[in-house]
Amino acid sequence: MYSLIPVVLSGGSGTRLWPLSREKYPKQLLSLIGDDSLLQATVRRVEGLAGVKLGAPMIVCNEEYRFVIAEQLRLMGQQGTILLEPFGRNTAPALTLAALAAMRDGDDPILLVMPSDHVILDTPAFQAVVRQGVALADAGSVVTFGVTPDSPQTGYGYIQSGVALGDGGASVIARFVEKPDQATAQAYLDDGSYFWNSGLFVVRASVWLSAIQICHADILTTCRAAWEQGTAEGDFLRVGQDAFAACPKDSIDYAVMERIAAGDGALPTGVVIPLSAGWSDVGAWDALWEVLPKNDEGNVAQGDVVLLDCRNTLAMSEGRLLACLGVEDMIVVETPDAVLVAHRSRTQEVKRIVDHLKREGRAEGQLHRKVFRPWGSYDGVDVGERFLVKRIIVKPGASLSLQMHHHRAEHWIVVRGTAKVTRDETSYLVSENESTFIPLGTKHRLENPGRLPLEMIEVQSGSYLGEDDIVRFDDVYGR
Repeated sequence: MYSLIPVVLSGGSGTRLWPLSREKYPKQLLSLIGDDSLLQATVRRVEGLAGVKLGAPMIVCNEEYRFVIAEQLRLMGQQGTILLEPFGRNTAPALTLAALAAMRDGDDPILLVMPSDHVILDTPAFQAVVRQGVALADAGSVVTFGVTPDSPQTGYGYIQSGVALGDGGASVIARFVEKPDQATAQAYLDDGSYFWNSGLFVVRASVWLSAIQICHADILTTCRAAWEQGTAEGDFLRVGQDAFAACPKDSIDYAVMERIAAGDGALPTGVVIPLSAGWSDVGAWDALWEVLPKNDEGNVAQGDVVLLDCRNTLAMSEGRLLACLGVEDMIVVETPDAVLVAHRSRTQEVKRIVDHLKREGRAEGQLHRKVFRPWGSYDGVDVGERFLVKRIIVKPGASLSLQMHHHRAEHWIVVRGTAKVTRDETSYLVSENESTFIPLGTKHRLENPGRLPLEMIEVQSGSYLGEDDIVRFDDVYGR
């Protein structure tokens, strides 16, 4: 039986799915299709995979997402390794770190490498080709999956299949090609030997390390140094920041797969297996519209939505009533702090909006109004000159850091549960319908000692109300 570790790469920001996807809470953490987030669905996709000894999943992600990902795994009943990158360096360094981590106990498992933000609708079909790929990877090949194209898409890279390997559909990779223009994409579709590049791989850990050593030795050198400088904190593996800062940025395709496709004899064989399993990279709103169930008019409606005389339109509301009349081929998305209205043919350009928001210094490009923290969440419900109102939820047994603010004071009102408040050298309990005041410059901490969530209203007042006005003295989450 093969030993297999699912490796989930979770580094993307998903800016083309703004305003649902934000830099600090990207699309892989969202439940866009069904109850699971895209990341949870990726992990769940390999459950029950026959013929393998399935190891705990390994998630490679940015430090920013570590607590949310840990919580999403916990809600699934999964325990996995969360490998933290101090900076994004693309997929080749991410896989190299994962291979080093997978071999840390002297093992040499096969790695199933999956982006965290893709959709695959037919899990049995996916598992069938994974089993086929595992057998080829066990023999030393680097295996990828080519999505059988049904249209001349210009937003995907392509893989050309070469010499067939038996009757299972697998072929030697002839070449990788970048995103084509429309005419070239149509030629690829007509040719029949080209597949969309799925970004999915199966490879033995030692085979990948050998290949990256040949193709990009500086990536292996810096990743190994970062790994050796790393530390373990529970389920988190944190690599050395200084060493990893020197690591080149490169993708799996550019760093290794194109060299393999070119026939470099020092490298293992590259194999592509056709995948027909309802795959989508959900790269933009039009792609999400494609995979979601539609009514007879081609509309997708989620949340409190009314559509009258509309066609081929996606409308989503996170709260307020969203009404559309007489529109066609539109994307309309409502969140508590932003609304997107775009023609379905222009959704690849939504990133321009995010770039504009960044240039203007606006937070809506990075954060939702509701922000998740390891201890719970807060929702900025109102803001004005010199005041900010938040709704705060603290999980049972959780606590915020011991902290102080230079520019603001805080009023706390308990709506539900009981709060334990530390103010300078004094600690006391605040129950429902009671309040307390934290003066500017006072060292303080908020805790939930109970077994139910603590719900509070916080009113901040002062000359500066930014989140960076926090001096932390002690924090159980290591921030």
